[in-house]
Amino acid sequence: MAPRSKTPTFYFSLRSPYSWLAHHDLVTGHPDLADRLAWVPFWEPDEHTEKALADSGSGFLYTPMSKEKHHYILRDARRLALERGLEIAWPVDREPRWEVPHLAYFVARDAGRGRAFVAAAYRARWEQGRDICDRDTIADLAAAVGVDPARSAAAADDPALRERGAEALARAQADAVFGVPFFVRGFDRYWGVDRLDAFARSLPVPDLPSGAATPAKATVDDGHAGGCG
Repeated sequence: MAPRSKTPTFYFSLRSPYSWLAHHDLVTGHPDLADRLAWVPFWEPDEHTEKALADSGSGFLYTPMSKEKHHYILRDARRLALERGLEIAWPVDREPRWEVPHLAYFVARDAGRGRAFVAAAYRARWEQGRDICDRDTIADLAAAVGVDPARSAAAADDPALRERGAEALARAQADAVFGVPFFVRGFDRYWGVDRLDAFARSLPVPDLPSGAATPAKATVDDGHAGGCG
């Protein structure tokens, strides 16, 4: 079983519209906080990752959403996006394999471009309606942010990256993550895009150089709790 996080952590999923909105609010409203967090991907594992989790003594907290919840999210996410001045292009997922984009994130992170890749993937999926489980799409996104496109597109085939992915999901299990966006500070948990501001207030202000101005607190739009299943 993976240990609980000690560093304040942002669990995100490239699949989730609420995670996309929380990412937008985090990087635009709390850029100083974004720099201080551990960013950990969360996704529904395929059978190979599920086996790795089971073999490690971990598991995965996820319940498939009902048709009614899915229809609600369609309307709610559009409303919240419009409140932020964002246009949403709802993607159509055909036999998605979520290891493809989320393990590619580790390739980008190793290259120092993890956050740029996340931003590009969110933009592609939620603003352009592209299929981010398509390897060609991942290669395009990786190249656009300065990351090896071939290695990124093949990330789901890399045993070492799969092991890191399983470790990330085991960490999520240890932190009792059941949906995204999910923010963790010690034993405190904050689920949903509308919990970001409370999470930000819970963290101590970092020490600043003498004479530097204290960063102002930003507010975010209130909305649905935002766990995408």
